[in-house]
Amino acid sequence: MAKNVLGTDLEVCSMSPRTGFFRDGCCNTGKGDQGLHLVCVETTEEFLAFTKSVGNDLSTPMPEYEFPGLVPGDRWCLCALRWKEAYEAGCAPKVNLRATHMSMLEFVDLDVLRSHAVQDDV
Repeated sequence: MAKNVLGTDLEVCSMSPRTGFFRDGCCNTGKGDQGLHLVCVETTEEFLAFTKSVGNDLSTPMPEYEFPGLVPGDRWCLCALRWKEAYEAGCAPKVNLRATHMSMLEFVDLDVLRSHAVQDDV
């Protein structure tokens, strides 16, 4: 079983919308996950606008990929470097620590992630 950034078992990020590189609801990673979908976020309007402005539109549905499009409040397994980019731009979404893969710590310190933890994670 994969571990989260807190060192406990990785929890489900979201089943609706179904997320994760493997679409298993978890921010698991493995061979082929070039984007490293490691961090479970709770989307905001500000973040969705930011990611669209830098070329990754997560709000528009893409039925051909079974992607419903995200709205503020949705939880989603986001690529590690996209979260870090949003953090550096001042618009990082909240993070569900229990559902964020431990490999995220290779990109961002736990203290930074904790400062962005969703309310039920603190």
